[in-house]
Amino acid sequence: MPASSGDPASYTTPRLSARDVVKRYGAVAALDGVSLDVHAGECVALVGESGSGKSTLLRCFNRITLPDAGVVAIDGEDVGGVDETMLRRRIGYVPQDGGLLPHWRVGRNVALVPWLRGDGDADARAGRALERVGLPAAEFGHRWPRELSGGQRQRVAIARALAGDPAIVLLDEPFGALDAITRAELQDVFDGLRRGTGVTAVLVTHDLHEAARLADRMAVLRRGRIEQVAAPAELLAHPATAYVRDLLARAHVEAA
Repeated sequence: MPASSGDPASYTTPRLSARDVVKRYGAVAALDGVSLDVHAGECVALVGESGSGKSTLLRCFNRITLPDAGVVAIDGEDVGGVDETMLRRRIGYVPQDGGLLPHWRVGRNVALVPWLRGDGDADARAGRALERVGLPAAEFGHRWPRELSGGQRQRVAIARALAGDPAIVLLDEPFGALDAITRAELQDVFDGLRRGTGVTAVLVTHDLHEAARLADRMAVLRRGRIEQVAAPAELLAHPATAYVRDLLARAHVEAA
């Protein structure tokens, strides 16, 4: 995995890229000409206020959202020409609420992608993924999602995203609804898994402290446009615009 220098020159070919992406909902431009590269093994956090376009951009990468203009690519291949079902089986996805199927037990939830792909070892993959997030399959695999705490459900959601051994994981505010202690624990779990597997990650978060802790680079969005993309230390020390400076001040985030 590349070093977390935050310098794009230290990476090779972008794993994910967006070029001049536009998405409108009526008169509202959710994305207004956004361009961004995410390199292999890197974690990029998308931050900004509500309505800035963070989640819309994230969902363009797995075609949950289709842009009106521009190109979104994985390893240089336009995702617009890729079967969306096959694309989503290649990319791990953790929605804000976890997205677990309530009528499936934990083990079956986690085994979903390997099972859909026809992998003969789907259950074993699910067991390994649960172990990775600290939920032994022997203890948790037969439970229903409703029998878990909020933090445990999010651990299961992360395990499900990783069970198919994806090269890319997209996370949409995965820790936002958790209490502070559970949130910190899951941040540590995610950070360890990401660095241990070398997976490429895009993380949407409204928490700038979380972004600075977990990401190699932060992309600040405002009204569908990117204000600044930089390593956390660079962004905190040298905000590129008045908006970025004000956002950091309101969040009480300061350079070390």
